[in-house]
Amino acid sequence: MIQTNSYSKLKPKFSLFLIVLMLLILPKVKGQTGEIRGTVYDKSTGEPIMYTHVVLLGTGLGGNSDLNGIYTINKIPEGTYTLVSNTMGYDTFKSTIIIKANKLYTINVYLNQVEIGLNEVKIEQSKSQNETRVGLSKIDITTQQIKTLPSVGGEADLAQYLQILPGVVSTGDQGGQLYIRGGSPVQNLVLMDGMPIYNAFHSIGLFSVFDPDIIRNVNVYTGGFDASYGGRISSVMDVTTRDGDQSRFAGDVSVSPFVSKLEVEGPFNKFSEDKGGSSYLLSARGSYLGETAPLFYSYAGPNGLPYDFLDLYGKLTFNAPGGSKFDLFGFDFNDNVNFPTTKYNWNSYGLGGKFVLLPPSSSTVIEGHFSYSYYTDNENDPSNVPRSSSIGGFQTGLDFTYYPGKDLLKYGFEIAGGQTAFTYENTASQTINEGTYTTTLSGYVHYNKVIGRLVLDPSVRMQFYSDLNEFSFEPRMGIKYVLTDKIRIKAGAGMYSQNLFAATSDQDVVNLFYGYLTAPANLYDINGNQVASKIEKSWDLIGGIEADIAKNTTLSIEPYYKDFPQLITVNENKIFNTDPDFITETGQSYGADFLMTYDKNPWYVWLTYSYSKVTYNDGTQTFPPFWDRRNSVNILVAYKFGKKQSWEASARWTYGSGFPFTQTQGLYEQLPFQAQGVNTNYITSNGNLGIQYAGLDGGRLSDYHRLDASATKTYTFTKHRILRVIFTVTNVYDRANVFYFDRVNYIRVNQLPIMPSLAFNFAF
Repeated sequence: MIQTNSYSKLKPKFSLFLIVLMLLILPKVKGQTGEIRGTVYDKSTGEPIMYTHVVLLGTGLGGNSDLNGIYTINKIPEGTYTLVSNTMGYDTFKSTIIIKANKLYTINVYLNQVEIGLNEVKIEQSKSQNETRVGLSKIDITTQQIKTLPSVGGEADLAQYLQILPGVVSTGDQGGQLYIRGGSPVQNLVLMDGMPIYNAFHSIGLFSVFDPDIIRNVNVYTGGFDASYGGRISSVMDVTTRDGDQSRFAGDVSVSPFVSKLEVEGPFNKFSEDKGGSSYLLSARGSYLGETAPLFYSYAGPNGLPYDFLDLYGKLTFNAPGGSKFDLFGFDFNDNVNFPTTKYNWNSYGLGGKFVLLPPSSSTVIEGHFSYSYYTDNENDPSNVPRSSSIGGFQTGLDFTYYPGKDLLKYGFEIAGGQTAFTYENTASQTINEGTYTTTLSGYVHYNKVIGRLVLDPSVRMQFYSDLNEFSFEPRMGIKYVLTDKIRIKAGAGMYSQNLFAATSDQDVVNLFYGYLTAPANLYDINGNQVASKIEKSWDLIGGIEADIAKNTTLSIEPYYKDFPQLITVNENKIFNTDPDFITETGQSYGADFLMTYDKNPWYVWLTYSYSKVTYNDGTQTFPPFWDRRNSVNILVAYKFGKKQSWEASARWTYGSGFPFTQTQGLYEQLPFQAQGVNTNYITSNGNLGIQYAGLDGGRLSDYHRLDASATKTYTFTKHRILRVIFTVTNVYDRANVFYFDRVNYIRVNQLPIMPSLAFNFAF
């Protein structure tokens, strides 16, 4: 492990190197050239089209549009050119333009949908991105990819797709959370259009709060993310929602034994090239498993499937004709679990907005966001001791982006403030009450530089945690070298920090409750010694190789090492009031992720393997946290067939080696000393059943594996009226995967059994 003192010694050297490098490669201003900028739109709906190829024919100048559909081509010598744009599923756009020196030209691109896209265009786009951006530990996800997966209950969902990504570990079908390259859920940054989402996954573990039909794109960073992201030390899931249809009223409705959904959208003002447009998008999705499981899945176990949730989302979009836009959105997410012994619920709501501004006299793209969100969760466990937690606050920021040639320069700042609250009683009947106000100020600079076959990606983030009076300087670096047209190597390193930690213990095996706390002003190690820094920290080291091993086939291998010089956790060993509520730990995680994909119509194949090892140390012992899974395998195969490929069949097999758990060493009578203390009459008092545990996480549960399969038939009545019938079978061979073991009653509780379902989805 990299020790804390080594971390301190290396940090200033790495920071100085990065600052000097950024000063050397910052763009130099060149005259006698012009620039073209614009936005690529779907002409029929007004939706911006991301990752679209836009070039000046025959010059080698050009690139791809970003998530907002914006493209920039600069450093163009004076002359006459043909601007060409095309992408998968759309026609080709061509326009002749005369470029003069020191002029900025705005040319928006409007593309019409066509039946069949050009496969070679898709390859060219991917190749351009691979050779000009490092893309360390990054995976892009679209709605189409999410719907390829055999979905539980016939309802596609981001949560199920995330579980097949390399480096991602899920604790199971019920109560599942995502642990990424050794990090815990509180260390994952989840954003929706720039707004933080504190709990993105429902208790059943199979559904997220995001309706897949409102998603435009998801960027997932399993590590090594650049300085434009901060406040978390493990990973990033950045969800961008799409705009409502700006040409017509549309929507879809779906029904299944698990979930029902209604989504509607339409224009306030229809989109046009000279006036822009505006639209709305509304989505409501709810689960009623607690009511349907006794009817359809009565064999699912003694507790049934007592999970219910309701997700509401709305968005308003206003587009200006020059490409600038403004979005306003809000959400209300609810989750309820009603086991006979445990009641749990959480609620999350928020309101936010974002804008994209394209100044007519400047080539810089300005983006801004603002939001307020609130999250609270409550649990009553078998001992009827309640636990509750809440977090809420505001966040606002500005980002500025400039594209000098093939390079990228981005910088910005952010202000966030809020409050956390936490109430908890541990096994020693000691009550912990904690509440904190916090404000965080941050700024960053990120520059991506292309030098021939070399791509450099340095960035620096500065975080100031005002309530702790602590400053964190976080340099990060990515590098890629294009060995050949088919092979690329890459590496990266970075430092990260956060002041949030989980309001639960990392030693709990099954835990639906997952609240939030900000770092306390006074923090101690397990021996009672006060520590200087009050924030959680990590340091990532990542390597990798990308290879186009055959046509339509790619391979990626990424070894990684992650050091956690300081983590914060609940003090489960607190006995006296004078004992600290929270203590520090250290940890490390290392492993390697393998991903191979084959994507050529009508086949889609996805293969992943991950090896990882995670260890924590609380100052007295080294132990694996309960999400330490040594081996993970995911295989996804999808095939389209039939007339106009109206049939699609897919299958997914997943395997995970056993999680660690703490074994039972013995049972004893635990006397109630809380009321009268030493005056308790231990002869006449009736105690509770106490458990003597063996070494922490010294055992291993059985391996997890499951096969899911689905078949989908699509009926197309008109261009916009489409019916999809989805038949799925979850856990095809009825594998008895363990969920948890009731130590007191000596009962094993399993994950989901075999569960067939039939779902209907109608789009209009």
